[in-house]
This record gives sequence, C-alpha cells and structure tokens, in this order.
Amino acid sequence: MTVRLPVDTLGAFVGGPRLLADGAPDGPLSGVSLAVKDLFDVAGTVTGAGNPTFAAGRSPATAHAWAVEALVAAGASVVGKTVTDELAYSLSGTNVHHGTPRNVAAPGRIPGGSSAGSAAAVAGGLVDLALGTDTGGSIRVPASYCGVYGWRPTHGAVAMAGVVPLAPSFDTAGLFASDPALLAIAAAVLLGADPAASVGVADPDRLLTMPRLQVPAEPAAQVSPGLAAGLRDVAARLGAAPTERTGAGIAPSGMSNPRQFELGVDLDRAVGAFRTLQGWEAWRQHGPWITAVDPSFGPGIAARFAAASRVTEIEVATAQTVREEVAAAMQAATADGTVLVLPASAGPAPEPSADGATKEAERGRTLRICCLAGLAGAPVVVAPLLREDGLPVGVAFVGAPGTDLALLRWVAAATQP
Repeated sequence: MTVRLPVDTLGAFVGGPRLLADGAPDGPLSGVSLAVKDLFDVAGTVTGAGNPTFAAGRSPATAHAWAVEALVAAGASVVGKTVTDELAYSLSGTNVHHGTPRNVAAPGRIPGGSSAGSAAAVAGGLVDLALGTDTGGSIRVPASYCGVYGWRPTHGAVAMAGVVPLAPSFDTAGLFASDPALLAIAAAVLLGADPAASVGVADPDRLLTMPRLQVPAEPAAQVSPGLAAGLRDVAARLGAAPTERTGAGIAPSGMSNPRQFELGVDLDRAVGAFRTLQGWEAWRQHGPWITAVDPSFGPGIAARFAAASRVTEIEVATAQTVREEVAAAMQAATADGTVLVLPASAGPAPEPSADGATKEAERGRTLRICCLAGLAGAPVVVAPLLREDGLPVGVAFVGAPGTDLALLRWVAAATQP
C-alpha cells in the first residue's frame, strides 16, 4: 500500500522525502509511513551517518537493515532517511553539514539528537513512525524535546544488523510515534516474540494493568523543583498504591513522599563510567577511520572523539565495575514489576544560541539521568506528559530488561491522548 510522500518543511530528511521501500500490502503496519535515521541501511541508498566524508567512502546498501526489513514486511513504507548527528555522537541534533531540523513543538529550540530528524518528522506530522537509535539518550532526549512518544528497547532485544555502530554494548534501535498504540504495535514487530515470553516479570498482567510507579530521587534532583513535582504527580496519578521503600528496603511508616525513593547510585560516578565506556567503544569502532581520513567534524563531535582516543584500559576496568553496580541497583529497583518514573531530559529543549557552558551543563544533567537505563540495558518508554515554560518535557518510564511489550502497552493504555 503506497503512502503519500510528505513535504519536508522542517529540514528533517537527508535529500528530501522519497519512496525508498513500499510496505507489504497487508500486515499490522499497512499504510504506515516510516522515516529511517541515516544510520540504518536502506537498500539502494548510501548510509551517511550524518557526515559527508563517511558517506563518500560507502557504496549503496544492497539490503535493508534488519529493523527496516521487519517494519517493511509488516506493511510500513519507507519515505526517506532522516538527519542524525555525526556518527550519533551527540544529544543536540545540530548537524553542521545537514543543518538542524525544526522542532515544531518548541519553535526556535533544538530538536535533540542524535535522532533529530526522526523525532522532528514525527512531531511535525510528516510521518506516522520513525526509526532511531539510542546509545546515551538519542531517542529519549529528542522525544522529550519534540513532545512525542519514544521507545528505547532492552539492550539486545532488537537486532542491530545493518546499523552504523557507535558503542555496541549500549547501542539500541527503537522508534518514535505520536500515537502510543502505534508505537506498541511497531515495537511488537521489532521484538518479534510471543508477548508473554518477552516479559521478564513474574506477573506480566500486573504490569500491564496496575504497575507500581516510583520516582528515584537521584535523577529527579537533576531537574527543576517544578518538574520533579510533576514526576511525582504522574506517579501518583497513573500508578497503583505505592510501597514505602528506599534503596535499602522498606522505609519507615510516615515517609514524607512514598512515591520517591533513593536508588543508591552516585550519578557522577555513573555518568563518568558511561562516558568512559562509550568513548572506549566509539574509538574502537571509528578511530582507525578517523585517523586515516581526518574527516571534518563539528566541534562537539571532534572533541568527543578526541577524548575517546585517550581512554585507557585501566579506566575501562574501573568503569565496568561501576556499570555492574548501577545495573544491580536498577535490577533491584525494578525486579518486582516496579516501573521507575524519570525525566527523559533535564529540561525542555535549549535554545541553539545558548553559550557553550550552558549547553554542556544541560548535557551533563541529561546524561546523568539517561545513563542509568543505558548502564542497566533497561527498556524505556517516553511519553509527552510534562511541560515547563510552555515547552514539552518527556516522562521516561523504565522497566526491567525484557518487559518492553508490557511497558509499551501499559503506557499506551494509561496515556492515550
């Protein structure tokens, strides 16, 4: 079923919209238009990864990436490749080569990255569905800034074949949509398993109908008091009766805010470990090419790769220990079917004219929040439930690894516009 090509008034697409793959005539996604981040192979096109030098050294793909093939087989039609930050190594969405996609939900603000074009295209109504990747927040942050739904899957749940890597032990392939029900349907296609088999909790029906929602205090402290209160309100409005607890167990009766608890994680250590491990892996993926070709990068991307080249094996070993600690804390917090309620970003989309120090501080707070699910390999569904200064801020619902379908379906039922 051929879909209508959008008119790109947002600068979301690389080379403009065009029909790249016609979806199967029947299937759960028949008639759905799909945009694909320019990290995924689409047969007959060059995967440019946001950098012209990278694109120049590649031939057109001979086959679709696994995720693209699965969605097309389910009926979705690919209508173009979308702008990404260079090699996905950014959270801003401001590509010096391809421009910055417009954020219709926050005019004059950045869209977030690295899946900038995908989020912008969904927010602007250009497509129904869009593929993105998330390593350190690259679906969660643009979903938050652009006011759309986003899904970062359990690490390893969606095959990454045919996708340009950044840091493979963190890389995930996920989706954006304006309709949470569509998001759940498309995610089920990518997960490709019996729903009951993919839910890693003892009672999946409980998570589907009545999850316990808790707000970890540490990430809530990275946002304004108003947004932190908004997270607690969401937990109270959508969740079942809370269990009073802390990271160490049951809290004393009369606890001032039973919806909020201490996860027991030092976010500075956690984000440091994430940056170390991401940088180590990114340099091993792209360092030889960068050294040989000396490509032109935007300043932020260049600085990150330069830092990545200096990571040592000793630093990696220390970071891996921290990763294991964070993963254990997250597993303990979600093992009983509890869903954690986090901000998806440290605030609304920043202005592109913000000074470097302001941008780096915002990025740091956002990474402190996002690194938790990344280090734990946990699934996250972002819903556009909060606003600050009239601008969208997403709420990130984090479940135990393997609970993707239950989490997606619960979010769709609980937040359906």
